[in-house]
Order: sequence, then C-alpha cells, then structure tokens
Amino acid sequence: MDSLSLLELNALVRRSLEQCLPDEYWIQAELSDVRSNTTGHCYLEFIQKDPRNNSLVAKARGMIWNNIYRLLKPYFEEATGQLFVSGIKVLVKVTVQFHELYGYSLTVLDIDPTYTLGDMARRRREILLQLEEEGVLTLNKELEMPLLPQRIAVVSSATAAGYGDFCHQLKHNPGGFFFYTELFPALMQGNQVEESVLDALDRINARIDDFDVVVIIRGGGATSDLSGFDTYLLAAACAQFPLPIITGIGHERDDTVLDSVAHTRVKTPTAAAELLIHQVTEVAEHLEDLSARIQQGAYALLEQEQRRLVAIQTRIPVLVHRKLSEVRFSLLTVRKDLTQATLTLLSRHRHRLELLQQRIMDASPDKLLKRGYSITLKDGKAVTDASLLKTGDELVTRLSKGEVHSLVK
Repeated sequence: MDSLSLLELNALVRRSLEQCLPDEYWIQAELSDVRSNTTGHCYLEFIQKDPRNNSLVAKARGMIWNNIYRLLKPYFEEATGQLFVSGIKVLVKVTVQFHELYGYSLTVLDIDPTYTLGDMARRRREILLQLEEEGVLTLNKELEMPLLPQRIAVVSSATAAGYGDFCHQLKHNPGGFFFYTELFPALMQGNQVEESVLDALDRINARIDDFDVVVIIRGGGATSDLSGFDTYLLAAACAQFPLPIITGIGHERDDTVLDSVAHTRVKTPTAAAELLIHQVTEVAEHLEDLSARIQQGAYALLEQEQRRLVAIQTRIPVLVHRKLSEVRFSLLTVRKDLTQATLTLLSRHRHRLELLQQRIMDASPDKLLKRGYSITLKDGKAVTDASLLKTGDELVTRLSKGEVHSLVK
C-alpha cells in the first residue's frame, strides 16, 4: 500500500485549495487576538459565534502583510472612529492560503469600514433602546442647567491637549468671569475607558454638592478608539447622573452612546468651554438688563415724586391760607358760642342767687322781729327752753327796735 508523508499530504492539500479556491472572497467575521510584530505584519484570528449562546462555531488564522496593514489600519480607524482591535466585526477581502508548516490561514487584502460602522450603529441602537425601555434614556437631558455653571468637574486625561485648551478658554474668557475647575483624571482611550470614566464619576458623585456640572472631554490626536464611549454601563451611569453632563469628545462622526445620553453634546473641549462661558454671559447680560431697568425705574419714580413735591409746594400757601381761614372762622364761632354759653350760665346763676337771697331774706330774724316777735338771748345765744334758766341769769331781749335787759329772780 502506497503512503504519503505529512509534508506530501499538506502539499496536496495546498495545491487542491489553490485549485478549488483561487479567487478573492469577502467574508464577515469578528476579530480576535489582533497583534503586530516589529516587521509591521499583523497577525490575528477571525472567529464566528453562535448568536444564541455565543459559543464559537468557526475560527481561522489570518494575517495582513506590512504593505497592506500600514494603509488599511489608518484608513479603517479614520473612517469608523474605532481602533482595529479584537472584538469588532469586520467585512474583509481575503485569499485562502495553506502552508505545509503553518496550515490554513486567510490573507487580508482589503476591508470595508461601512460594515463595521453598521455593526457599531446597531450596537449603539440596541444600547439606546435598552436605556429607553428602562426609562432612563433622557433623565440627564431633563435636568435643568444651572444659571451660573461655574463649579466644573472635569473628566479627562491630565495630559490631553483638549483639557489644556478647555481650561485656557475658561480662564481667558472675554467677560472675565470666574470658573472653578477640578480634574478627575481618567483614561480616554484604550480598553479601560469605561472602567476609568465610571470611577471618575463615582468620585464626583461623592462630592456632588461641590459642583454645578460635569464635563467629559478628550481632544487631540486621531478620532479613533471611541468604542469605550459606546458601552451600556457608562451610558446608564451618565444618563442617571444627578448633575448635567456636557461631552466634548472631539469627533465629527455620529454621536457615541455617551453623547446621546448626555445633557449637552459639543464637538470639542473648546466648544464645551464656550458653551459654559455663553451660559454665564447670558445670565450676566440679563442681570445687567434688570439692573438698568431698576435704575431707570428708580429715576422715573424720583422724577415723578419730585414733580409731585413741586406741585404740593405750590399748593401749600393756598392750603395754609385756607386752613387759617377755616380755623379763624371756627375760632370766631367757638368764641361766639362760648360768650353765649357764658352769658346763659351767668344768667342762670344770677337767677339762682336771687332766689337764694329771697329765701335768706324770708328767713331773716329782723323780718320776724318786725312782726312783733322778740328774741331772748343768754350769753349771746337764743333761749328756747325756760327750764334751762337759773336765778341770776342776765338776759337780753331783742325787739324790732331796741333791746331790753333783764335778770332772772
């Protein structure tokens, strides 16, 4: 029986594959174990998972030669805003290769970024739909922006050019308004974006009363590696954060999930600073307008009161003269009434005195004496009881005309 060596068998397989699959093929797959070496070649695996249980159903080794990879990678990342890394779905043009030593592999010749964009958009839609079903999608957007957002918690990389631009813009604002910023450092690229930003938000939340707004910014460099801002956990945390969140992640393509749930999305860190400056400027202008209106109102009121005082001043002499006339007339009336009352009172008392005088005259002893009566006095006092007299008492009897002196015996 004839036999083949392993090398001969593998060579037969290679020739057979080259004859059966000589063309180039577009395939859909997920990237796994993406790595490159010092030669500039990229080595990776293509995998396919069962959508029902996420188990692997297919796997193939792949590679991208240096001359293709140095063009394909920046083209893909610029078009999608996504790093060419494990975990993303791609549509690539490949040729089927088989090597006697290394076995079956796929060599990448081209890539279609629109497929990946579509998959990323689908994932974003799924996350947003889940947040909407949970009732938290628009919670942060519904928060009222503070009138004076001057205490700002910044989530960014300390070395990012965008952070420096943001702070410089605020510090040198045309109105000279004061802004307090505090940096909560976070990684803004790579596979730790989600964890790092969530940690920064937790630290801000622990001091929630110290700030008015949160600004999440990155800037400078390429617009790739935005997948970290398209995660459910980060979006849910930002949607339910108790302070308004402004994002300035610095890209032109469609919004990330984080942008979609934030209170306000701007394109760049500088635009985020301009937004805050504009908000404070509007309030300042409104306050100045109110101040001017109050001043004008005060001036108008003072002028009105001045005119009223002048009018009153011109009326004072007339009013005083009228009042004096009224008082003079009143005094004359009172004087007349007082005189009449006095005369009436005097007349009443004069009549009373006359009556009293008449009564006194009627009761006068002289009048009785003239009628024939007499008064006997002892020691100047009238004697009314004869039994009280004693022998030797001297008496004076007073008549109408004259007196008689007698002695009791």
